[in-house]
Amino acid sequence: MNNDALEQLAAISRHYGADPDYVIAGGGNTSFKNKTTLWIKGSGVSLGEITPAGFVAMDRAKLASLWGIAPTNGGSVDAGTAALREKAVLEGLMAARLPGEEQKRPSVETLLHDILPFNYVVHTHPALVNGLTCSRDADKAARSLFGEDVVWIPISDPGFVLANEVRNRIADRKAPSFFFLQNHGVFAGADTPEEIKPLYKKIMDTINSRINRKPDMEGVSCSFDGEAMLQLQKLSGGIVRFTRNNEIAALVKSREAFAPAASAFTPDHIVYAGSDPLFIEKEKNTEAAWNAHIEKIGRPPKIVALEGEGIFGIGQSEKAAGLALELFNDLVKVAVYAESFGGYRFMTAEKIAFINNWEAEQYRSNLAK
Repeated sequence: MNNDALEQLAAISRHYGADPDYVIAGGGNTSFKNKTTLWIKGSGVSLGEITPAGFVAMDRAKLASLWGIAPTNGGSVDAGTAALREKAVLEGLMAARLPGEEQKRPSVETLLHDILPFNYVVHTHPALVNGLTCSRDADKAARSLFGEDVVWIPISDPGFVLANEVRNRIADRKAPSFFFLQNHGVFAGADTPEEIKPLYKKIMDTINSRINRKPDMEGVSCSFDGEAMLQLQKLSGGIVRFTRNNEIAALVKSREAFAPAASAFTPDHIVYAGSDPLFIEKEKNTEAAWNAHIEKIGRPPKIVALEGEGIFGIGQSEKAAGLALELFNDLVKVAVYAESFGGYRFMTAEKIAFINNWEAEQYRSNLAK
């Protein structure tokens, strides 16, 4: 490979990865390909700081052989079949790494990057874009904004199922330079990095032109319940951090007001902030509410909302607690942007369960600890 191409890939990756309007935490992925090899971002590697060493070199012939690996049944498979499929896909991806790449793990979206007929592909999860993709009127709004030919991909399990869905959608047409994924984000592809930037500018400017209200993330000075924080630290055995801003202040006024933030919009929200935030009313006992939540959900929350005060992020490290709050704030932005497109639409319970039990996302979550 021309080293200059890999340097350009790292540069375009950092350009978007270092901008929180496009990428947060380990989200997003990028790639470059020639006829024989695909270089894809390593799973868990930060796009904002990536260097050429952060990409995994993959054998494209071996990637092409993975398409017969398991039935997808249109994306609907039982849990046992899904687990076997994902195990086989992961083994196939690992086997497709070129010699010398054995210590790296390729992105879960490797197959999707490979089938797109562009040298460079940049996939991101901007809150502005996801205000569209996570909205009730998403597909209709996308056609209104970008024309009837825009490619809209309904909600799919990430990885193999998503790649298969996209492959089927573009099989009988010219591959689009960008397309949207419900409750996920956007892909853009071109043959040079210089062509990627105007594509993203068009996407962001077009959606922004239809936004009726932007998130008010300015801080609100307030004291918080120190006793509640101490209890949460004791109950979780981890690190607890607190945040509040104007949007959060409105959300924590009541359980009903919290509804737009009560679940997850994207896989990233699940990985870093969880899919089941705990809302505690003022008069409720923190320990009792915590225990009841675990009994109902089966796992401790990463986000706790305290009525009238704000949001606690919980993790087993400073990094994890901070990421929980960062991704929760991203979720809040998505909910606000979605107001312009008919209101918010969470991921389905089935898709949330898939992410919560998917080894690939558990791997990413563990990297955040």
